[in-house]
Amino acid sequence: MRLRRKHVCSTVERAILGALMMPSSPSTSRNPWGNADTPYEQMGGAEGVRQLAETFYDVIEEESPLIREMLPANTKKTRQKFFMYLSGWLGGPALYEEKWGHPRLRMRHFPFPIDETAATEWMRCMRQALDRVGIGGDLRDFLESRLAPLAEHMKNR
Repeated sequence: MRLRRKHVCSTVERAILGALMMPSSPSTSRNPWGNADTPYEQMGGAEGVRQLAETFYDVIEEESPLIREMLPANTKKTRQKFFMYLSGWLGGPALYEEKWGHPRLRMRHFPFPIDETAATEWMRCMRQALDRVGIGGDLRDFLESRLAPLAEHMKNR
């Protein structure tokens, strides 16, 4: 049996993550995201999560000067960190926390001017990435319903 370190969340993160088990619409699936035990598994594990993370940053680099200007010139490390974060956030291995501890998302994003326009643009890029990798149905609804509040939570302007 593998023991995992408990994730310590802020009140807002707890509210966002606490809603994970609440379906947004009636479904025949076992869980709001589908029949797998976790969204991570529903996406195909590490391979599916990595594909989403890579595609998300591809979309940003191709289509979003606003978000792109917040990133380093070389996004290799940023892509890896996002993959590691998503892995744990989706119920897979807590790779980010194991290496760097609690994500402290707002603190880490505070140096960047994130207003309503930036939060909306981030979600547009994520939706485009979800389209490109072919995530639809219950999993798509679930991810969008959880990522949108997270994008809003990052606003600091």
